[in-house]
Amino acid sequence: MTGNLAAPVYLAAEDLSMFGRDPWWLVVVKAVFCFAFLMVTVLFSIVWERKVVAWMQLRIGPNRHGPWGMLQSLADGVKLMLKEDLIVKRADKVVYVLAPIVAAIPAFMAIAVIPFGPAGNEISIFGQRTTMQLTDLPIAMLYILAVASVGIYGIVLAGWSSGSTYPLLGGLRSCAQMISYEIAMGAAFASVFLYSGSMSTSEIVAQQQDRWYVLLLPVSFLIYIVTMIGETNRAPFDMPESEGDLVGGFNTEYSSIKFALFMLAEYVNMVTVSAVSVTLFLGGWRAPWPVSTFWEGANHGWWPMLWFVIKVQLLLFFFIWLRGTLPRVRYDQLMKLGWKVLIPVSVVWLMLVATVRTLRNENYEFADIALYVGGGVLFLLLLSFVADTLRDRKASQETPPEPVAFDPMAGGFPVPPLPGQELPAVPRRRPRRERELIVSGGPDTASDGPDGPRDGKEASDG
Repeated sequence: MTGNLAAPVYLAAEDLSMFGRDPWWLVVVKAVFCFAFLMVTVLFSIVWERKVVAWMQLRIGPNRHGPWGMLQSLADGVKLMLKEDLIVKRADKVVYVLAPIVAAIPAFMAIAVIPFGPAGNEISIFGQRTTMQLTDLPIAMLYILAVASVGIYGIVLAGWSSGSTYPLLGGLRSCAQMISYEIAMGAAFASVFLYSGSMSTSEIVAQQQDRWYVLLLPVSFLIYIVTMIGETNRAPFDMPESEGDLVGGFNTEYSSIKFALFMLAEYVNMVTVSAVSVTLFLGGWRAPWPVSTFWEGANHGWWPMLWFVIKVQLLLFFFIWLRGTLPRVRYDQLMKLGWKVLIPVSVVWLMLVATVRTLRNENYEFADIALYVGGGVLFLLLLSFVADTLRDRKASQETPPEPVAFDPMAGGFPVPPLPGQELPAVPRRRPRRERELIVSGGPDTASDGPDGPRDGKEASDG
């Protein structure tokens, strides 16, 4: 690893000449395969999620439709198609109908640039040699970011066009969540670009021949794992559709096939972000370390597709495990994590990666790079310690402000207190044991006043 870090690294020479040579019918076949791969994975993921969550909660789960309940998701899809399709009276009908389509179509588009196998190892389909990837671009990752951003507009437009309060709030939450988490996601991607010297998905996987980027860029991997959960609106970050306070969120007023499109878009996005994570950090189609060492043919033929699918399924299981384990966070916690934790950490990590790459390109030794980077980190920690000390000293000298008066019913309905506000004190009642000892009709049966229990004389005089 020392030699790898010390060697100079330059921009990779991208060779994308193998793409764009397929006949039109082969392009159609590969596009249909990508669509079918997403649909089959979604059908399996829905059943798998219900089975795993039921197992975690000591329930049976689906077991009626098909063997072991494996056709449950297909039955759910047929049921949704046969339900009555309603359009609410106050909805903007054109946008109301287009919103599910806008949310679903971009979810399928990102898979076009995901490599299922090595670009140099062509396979034979009906006698035609081709790569295991629909297409690739010099800016493939920017294409994925652009397509993912368009899909959010479907959720926002669905909430606005429904003509209802709760869907509108869910759409606005989704918009704010997308803005805050895509910044950290872009910074995590930039670290991979700096390390691989390319934004082509096939070239990024090719650069992970010696070591996967999850080992070289662990902070970027962790940041992307958190942001991909926020981008897909999955628990514990499913605030745009939280039933506890928004009934159903942005899709409250939708039914039948339009509701099914939103559900389909969510699961397709789960598969897409998992495939992107595998491509950027987990070696893509490459076989895991124990297999690749003793089997030379593990990364040839159709085998790379198997490794790719296994890695994607493991990340999908991670989604399911989080949903069955962690409770939903509050919205202020969601925004605080995005703006005050993920974005600063991702920016600092990106600067650190850029510094290391620059020093390596200048032929600095590994010991010098470690010295410079370690010195910079220690300086920042020392500066942060001094700032915290001065802030604590200043806070201790200041007089604490008086608590702000708070009326939870000021707007006509109960609202929770904001930071710095306190709920008014609730009058205390007698302990249950004392209430049971009071003789019925005695002087102590009078209700307690706001200043505490009244004595017997006051009670008898009243």
